[in-house]
Amino acid sequence: MQFSPKEPRGGRRNWFFLGYLLLLLFAAVSCRKEEPSTVVQPPGQRSVNEMIQEAERLFAGREDLSKVRQAIFELKQARAIEPSSYDVAWRLAKFDYCLGVHSQDTSEQDKAFRDGIEAGRLAVKLQDNKPDGHFWLGANYGGRAEISVLAGIVSIEDIKTEMQRVLQIDEGYQSGSAYMVLGQVYLATPRLMGGNAQEAVDYLEKGLRFAADNTPLHVRLAEAYLAVNRKDDARKQLAVALSIKPNPDYIPEHKHAVEQAHQLEEKLK
Repeated sequence: MQFSPKEPRGGRRNWFFLGYLLLLLFAAVSCRKEEPSTVVQPPGQRSVNEMIQEAERLFAGREDLSKVRQAIFELKQARAIEPSSYDVAWRLAKFDYCLGVHSQDTSEQDKAFRDGIEAGRLAVKLQDNKPDGHFWLGANYGGRAEISVLAGIVSIEDIKTEMQRVLQIDEGYQSGSAYMVLGQVYLATPRLMGGNAQEAVDYLEKGLRFAADNTPLHVRLAEAYLAVNRKDDARKQLAVALSIKPNPDYIPEHKHAVEQAHQLEEKLK
């Protein structure tokens, strides 16, 4: 299954666009392979570590959305055994975000984002000094903004808060992806609500220090340059994006970003 955004409808256009652009943060980031905590399990029962590893294996095939659902099921089983596992909580937030973005079922979307926010909040509560929980909590706020105008209005500051926290903890987290998200928030948000294309450029340029393999960040910076009428700089960023050799773990995300780059090239002709 290929991931594809849905068309915006009516008054939801701005919030769809915010959610759609935040989808690209997913295009840049995948799981950080931390070592899960060790838990002693009864004989014959799979360990939490084994469940996490199986969830990761399933999520690697995320272009088939049924595998994302299976991965979430694995993590929920792990959570039932160890409710206070940070490694389970932040992954649930991430996988729920993926399901919410790509599902065609509006009820499933809403539930996935709500569950992702819940898991993200738990991850932050368990380990406030680690970036993963903050990042995926912010991502789920953005996902809800895509499907709910009211949630979008409320979520803008929440997204900014979580991404700023990521920057405080680990500025280079996932190849500068927090900078990318902040840039996209400022680019997608209506000006009357604090949107600012130049601020978007500023954030995205800061992320360049960490973005050697972050194809989507280069594409998003090209988009921001186009918004401030720096067309030559936009072309340069697209050329960089199209020249990047993708990380084998992130092939689906790289492919999506390349498609976006080609679409943007058409606008620059």
